Amino acid sequence: MNLSRDNFLYAMESSRVIHEPDRRIATFGETRFQFQLISELMDRSGEVRIRSGEMEACKPLLIRPNPDMELEGFGDEIRERLSKLLEAMRQQGIDLAFLQYGFRFRRSEVTEEIVKEPLDEVTDRLVSEVRRNGNPMLAILEGVDDAWEIALMKFSLEMITHSHHINTFDLQRKKLL
Repeated sequence: MNLSRDNFLYAMESSRVIHEPDRRIATFGETRFQFQLISELMDRSGEVRIRSGEMEACKPLLIRPNPDMELEGFGDEIRERLSKLLEAMRQQGIDLAFLQYGFRFRRSEVTEEIVKEPLDEVTDRLVSEVRRNGNPMLAILEGVDDAWEIALMKFSLEMITHSHHINTFDLQRKKLL
């Protein structure tokens, strides 16, 4: 996929989550989300491509500044001052720890189906199916057909945003943060 900046921005703006999974990214393990990504075919009117697949959210990794970190070119005095500064910040309740999120996606495991229905009808049908079946890990996404991975990326970012507060709370409750 070779996208210009404008095409990338268009794909980001056009992508949306139609149905969000009920679950969030687990704090202490990996999380698998299924997706159905719908997109109108660019060259054929009244036809929609449905891509189905799975994404795996890795366990969020807690990263803390290491007082013994290598500061290339700096001496022992600077490292010692940094260590004292980090300790003073911790005592003031300032924690510089953050969560690193990651996703795995295997393009080879994505299936595609083309249906001859208007986009609105496909959307309504898929949303009705997920409500009826109750799959808490299924996301229904809409994206641009030739830049559909952008919709997956945007979904990943939204899941991180929605999960971060819960993950932080879980880590604080276990006294890890």
